[in-house]
Amino acid sequence: MALTPVEIRHITPGRAVLGYDRGATDRLLDEIVTSFEDVWRERADLADKVEQLEADVVRYRELEGLLRTTLVSAERSSAELKEQARREADLILAEAHAEARAVQRRALAENERLRAESQRLRAQLRAALATIDGPEEPRQAEPEAEGAGEAPADAGTTWPGAEPFADAEAEAA
Repeated sequence: MALTPVEIRHITPGRAVLGYDRGATDRLLDEIVTSFEDVWRERADLADKVEQLEADVVRYRELEGLLRTTLVSAERSSAELKEQARREADLILAEAHAEARAVQRRALAENERLRAESQRLRAQLRAALATIDGPEEPRQAEPEAEGAGEAPADAGTTWPGAEPFADAEAEAA
């Protein structure tokens, strides 16, 4: 049984004729020694535990430093990746705009080529119509050849499809 300092102060050894009772005093001293040994062992155990905890604290501080370094590195990497992604997106966007301009230029060139071709074909068509309509008098079909009582199929028209070209020309302008 461990004795507390207060208990030791209040213990009164048994008295004998010429002083203290030797047996009671020896038992008291044995109890005090045992109690002191227990406290000494507990103190040594606690010192070992404190030493272990201090080692753990050092290890945790090193780990904390490593984690901080890792976190800072991860934040830098993240910022760099974001910046790189932004640059790549800008580059892709610029390339897309350039491609769109190229497609638009090709489409405009094709449109101009088709307009020129259309105008050339219209001119040829007009020339062909002028050749057909020009020197001759407009023919009048004989009713017997076409059918009795019907007007000729081409009466009043110059060339089939001539009007659609005029409509397309007006739309293009």
